[in-house]
Amino acid sequence: MTMQELAIGDSASHAKTITETDVYLFAGITGDLNPAHVNEQASSLTPFGGRIAHGILSAGLISAVLAMKLPGPGTIYLGQELKFTKPVRFGDTITATCTISELIPEKNIAKLDTICTNQNGQVVIQGTATVMPPKA
Repeated sequence: MTMQELAIGDSASHAKTITETDVYLFAGITGDLNPAHVNEQASSLTPFGGRIAHGILSAGLISAVLAMKLPGPGTIYLGQELKFTKPVRFGDTITATCTISELIPEKNIAKLDTICTNQNGQVVIQGTATVMPPKA
């Protein structure tokens, strides 16, 4: 969608169940082999009591919404502020929702509230994205 097609309050979502395979592939791609993600014995001694997914893996679902749904293909992702509020465990289904909160047409900039929730409706990530929608 172009700037002219967007409105404050427009919203879109994307959901995915985070698997053990997702976490191991992400660890391999990024090189982030933190035991909290890949070592059950070591992670069982953490406050989480077991392995958790990388926070930024779940945050990647926000990128999917921005790139594929709102504003959609051709969007340039300029920035993201994030707060990780709860751990994501293997098997959790995470839904990323992006809602337009501000439009700056003269700069072709849109700001979106970004939130990721688990299957229980608990917020696991909260933040704000700044994007450039595709040009007309």
